[in-house]
Amino acid sequence: MTTPPSSWTRFMTSHLNWPRHFWRESAPPTLMLGLLVCFYDDLELLDAAVAQVLLHQMIKCSHLRGFQAGVQKLKADLLEIATENQTLNETLGSLSDAVVGLTHSQLESLCPEAVHGAISTLNQVSGWAKSQVIILSAKYLAHEKVLSFYNVSQMGVLLAGVGTQAFHAMDRRDLVQLLRSAISLHVSDLSPAQQHGVLSKVMEAGDTASGIVEIQGAFFKEVSLFDLWREPGFNSTVLKEKELRRSQALFLFELLSKTTRRPEELLSAGQLVKGVMCSHIEAMSVDSFLAHFQYFENNFSLLSPYQINCLAWKYWEVSRSSMPPFLLATLPARYLASVPASQCVPFLISLGKSQLDSLVLDSHKKNSVLKKVQQCLNDSVADEFTVDILGNLLCHLPAAVIHRGVSPRAWATALHSLRDCLDLSPQQKVAVRLRLLEQHGLPQNWTAETTKDLGPFLVLFSGDELSSVATKFPDILQQTASKMAGTLPPKEFLQAVFESVRNSSEESPTSDRSPGCHGVSAPSSNDIIKLAEANACWAPEGLLCLGEDAFLRSVELLGAVRSFSPAQLRTLKEKAVQVWDTPSYWREYHLVSLGRIVLALTESELEQLDLSSIDTVASLSQQTEWTPGQAKSILQGFLEDSGYSVQDLKSFHLVGLGATLCAMNITEISLIKISEFRVVVARIGTLLCSTHVLAEFKRKAEVVFGGPTEWSSSVLQELGTIAAGLSKEELRMLDKDLMPYFQPSAIKCLPDEIFKELSAEQIAFLGPENAAAVTPAQRRQLSMLQLQSLQQALDGAKTRSWLDAPPSASPTRTPASLSPPGAWVSQGLGLGCPLLVLMPRLVW
Repeated sequence: MTTPPSSWTRFMTSHLNWPRHFWRESAPPTLMLGLLVCFYDDLELLDAAVAQVLLHQMIKCSHLRGFQAGVQKLKADLLEIATENQTLNETLGSLSDAVVGLTHSQLESLCPEAVHGAISTLNQVSGWAKSQVIILSAKYLAHEKVLSFYNVSQMGVLLAGVGTQAFHAMDRRDLVQLLRSAISLHVSDLSPAQQHGVLSKVMEAGDTASGIVEIQGAFFKEVSLFDLWREPGFNSTVLKEKELRRSQALFLFELLSKTTRRPEELLSAGQLVKGVMCSHIEAMSVDSFLAHFQYFENNFSLLSPYQINCLAWKYWEVSRSSMPPFLLATLPARYLASVPASQCVPFLISLGKSQLDSLVLDSHKKNSVLKKVQQCLNDSVADEFTVDILGNLLCHLPAAVIHRGVSPRAWATALHSLRDCLDLSPQQKVAVRLRLLEQHGLPQNWTAETTKDLGPFLVLFSGDELSSVATKFPDILQQTASKMAGTLPPKEFLQAVFESVRNSSEESPTSDRSPGCHGVSAPSSNDIIKLAEANACWAPEGLLCLGEDAFLRSVELLGAVRSFSPAQLRTLKEKAVQVWDTPSYWREYHLVSLGRIVLALTESELEQLDLSSIDTVASLSQQTEWTPGQAKSILQGFLEDSGYSVQDLKSFHLVGLGATLCAMNITEISLIKISEFRVVVARIGTLLCSTHVLAEFKRKAEVVFGGPTEWSSSVLQELGTIAAGLSKEELRMLDKDLMPYFQPSAIKCLPDEIFKELSAEQIAFLGPENAAAVTPAQRRQLSMLQLQSLQQALDGAKTRSWLDAPPSASPTRTPASLSPPGAWVSQGLGLGCPLLVLMPRLVW
C-alpha cells in the first residue's frame, strides 16, 4: 500500500512543481528551502546523504522560537536516517548541530579517535548540555594524552568539560598562552572551581604581576584582594578591559588616585568607576564635577544607589538648575516638591529612563515618587506621546490609573509597553485583565489573531478562562509559554499549557512495562520539550512510568524545572535509579544532567556517590536547597573519596565545595590553610552559613586582613557575609564611615540581637541599599532613635559634614578660583550593587 504524500510534499509538488521522486534522487533543492526545511515531514523519501544535507540546513531553525519541540523531533528523526548503515564514529563530523541530540550512551559509545577527527565541528556547535560537554571532552583528551596549549586551543565550546585538576596540572606557560589566545573567550563558560584551578596555577611561583595582567574580562573578578595588594604596578589602561568586583574597584581606585590628578583617566577606565566614594565626589570642585559628570552619567549602570545618592547631593549643592531630574528621586522625598509643574515633562522623561526599583529601594519613598508622577500626569495618560514620556514608569502606575486613567487613545501603546513589565503587582495585573476583558471579552471568544497578540497577558487569566484557549489554540498557548523561559508563570497558566499538550499529543500511553504503569499517562520526550516549566503538572506516577528513552533524552530539561515538588523530585530520582542503577554507578555527567533532581538523594545515597572529583562536588554545590545533613554527607564524601584532609584543600577545592563549606565545624574551618583561604575570601563571602560558622571564617579573615578596626572599605566589601560573624563589641567599634561598605547580604545575616548593637549614628550611615536590606525581625529590635536613623538612611538623607538643606535654600556654588578645573582630591573609595540607569542631562 502506498503511503499518501505528506502536506509538506503536496505543497512542494503543487506550488513549486518539484516531482515527488526528486527528493530521493537529489539533495540540491534543499538548499533553496530556507526556513521551510524546519517543517519538512516527508522522511520516507530520504536516504542518509540527503538527511545529512537537511541537517546542515536546519542550523537556521534555532531562530524559530516556539517551534523547538518540532524542530528537535525532526532533527532526531533525520539523525536516525543519517546514521543508517553507518556507525556514529563514521558520521560524527557530518551531522551538523544535530549531534546535540545524542544521548549519553551514544556519546559514550564514541571512540576517542572519532571525537578527535570531528573536533573542528564539535567545538563550534551551540546547544551542548554540560553533561555532553563532559563526555566529549574526556573522549578528546583520552586521545591527546597530554594537556597542552595546542590541544586545549582546539576545544572551543568543549573547554568547559576539562576537569579542574587537569587545568591545575597544566604547564603554567601553556595556561598563560591560553589566556592570551582566542580560546580565552570560553574561559567565562568554566565553573568557578575550574576558573580557580586556572587562576591558582597562573598566579603561583610568586609571579603575581604577569599573571594578573594576562587575566581579562569577567575572569578578572576572581582575582583576590590579597593578590591585588601584592601587585603595585597597576595603571588605569591595564584595567579598561577587565570586569571588577566592587571590592577590587575600591582598592584600585584608592591606589591609582594617589598617582594621578586627572579624574578622566580613572573615571574612563572601564569598571574602575565602581570604586569612587562619596568623600571623593564631595571634594571635587564645582567646575571639575560638572566637567566630569558625563563619566558618571555614562556608567550609571555600574554605580550603586549609595554612589548615585552622593552624586545627587553634590549636584543639588552646586548646580541644581541643570541637575538631571531623576537624581531628585534619590534625595529625601520632600525634595520632589522642588519640581514645578512646568518641569514635569523633563522630570517624567528622566525618571522614565531609569529603573525605579533599583533607584529607590524603600517602598514608602517609592510611593512618594509615584505620587509626584501622578500629580504630573493629573492621574491620567492621555495619549501615545504620554506613554512614550513615561517609559519604564508605566510599570509602576497604580492599578486605578491603569484601569481608568489610560485613555482609549493611549491604551494600545500602553499595552505594548506593559508586555515588558516583569514585576506587576497583583492589583496592577487585575487592572490590566479588566481592561482586556472590557475591550476583547472573555478569552473563549477570542480569535487566533487576538490570542497571539495578547499572548504575554494570558498569565493574568484563571484556569477556567484559559481552558478554552488550550482547546482552541494549543499551538499559540505553547508558543507563548516557550517565550517565558527563565520565569515562573502562575500555576493555572502552567496547568493550561499542560492540558493543551496532553490534548494535542499523538503519543500513546507509556510503553513502560513496570508494575503499576499499565494505562498510566506518561510524558514523551516531545511533550517534555513543549511543556518546559509546565512539566511540574505531571503526577508523580506519570513521571515514574516515563519511558527509558524519553527519560534519557529529556533528563536535562526535567532537572531544570523549578516548580517540582519534593515528591516529584523523589519520583524522578527513582526513575534515574531504574535507568542508571544505584547512585554508586553514577558518574559526574549523570549528576550534572539531573540538575535539581539530585536534591532528592538521601544522605545514605549521597554517601554512595563517587565524590573524588571536585568537579562532581561543584556540580552538586550549585544547588542551594541542601539540608545540613545532606551538605555534611557531600563534604565528608569528598574528603573520604579524594583522600584529602581539610588542611590539604586548595583554593579551587574550597570554591568547588561552595555551600557545603557551611557544614564544616569550627575545628575543620581552623584547619584550612590561610594561604588558600585568602585567595577565595570573596567566594566564601557569598555563602549564607550559620552565625557560628561565619564567626569562625571571620577569625580566619582577621589573620589575613587584621582586626575589624583595621579593615578598610575594600576589605569589608570583600568579606561579604563573613562580616556577619562580627561580635557585638566588634560591630560597635566599626567606624561609621565603613557602614555603607557592608554588602546587603551581610546586613541580612547579622543576628537580630547583634544588629541592634549598632549606634543610631552607625545606622544613619548605612546608605539606602544596606538600610533596605534590614529585615523586619532586625527592625523590631531597634529603639525609636535607631528607627529614625534607619529612615534617614532609607530616605537618602545627608550623612556628611553638611546639614540637610531645605528645598527652598538657594543653590551654593564654590568659586571656580578655589580649585582649578580637573582638580582631583580623593580620600577614599565607593561601594554598592549594580544599577541599570542611563539618562541624558536635562537643563531646566
